[in-house]
Amino acid sequence: ELHRRYHESTGIVFSSMYPGCIAETALFREKRPWFRKAFPWFMKYVTGGYVGEKEAGERLAQVIDDPSCTKSGVYWSWNGGAQTVGRWDKSGKPKGAGGSGGEIFENTQSDAVKDLPTAMKVWEYSKAAVGLSDKEMAKGMKP
Repeated sequence: ELHRRYHESTGIVFSSMYPGCIAETALFREKRPWFRKAFPWFMKYVTGGYVGEKEAGERLAQVIDDPSCTKSGVYWSWNGGAQTVGRWDKSGKPKGAGGSGGEIFENTQSDAVKDLPTAMKVWEYSKAAVGLSDKEMAKGMKP
């Protein structure tokens, strides 16, 4: 929605990304202790979908700084070492996401993400949640 609303008038590149399953962060602090211990192990040794915090940070930096990531409105992923995903499409580009390592690629956005009425509704809810008006959202924008 940011891309749709602001990219053309500002030139700002808006991206989203899936860095991988970062299973050993504070995001899991509310989970039961057995889960906090078992889940990273499962992601590392069973699915191969585990990504460490350092690599996830490097992936974020890549989306910000890599000249190949200048296209706006893209959902970036990596075709890392997950054992159940990761294929190549007919053009030879990686397809599928998960695990550490791998190459960055432009992933396909889901139909739910591309649904304009839903995107507009989420935008309005988000704007209300943080208390911003349309005028404040457009502050500093080119007419």
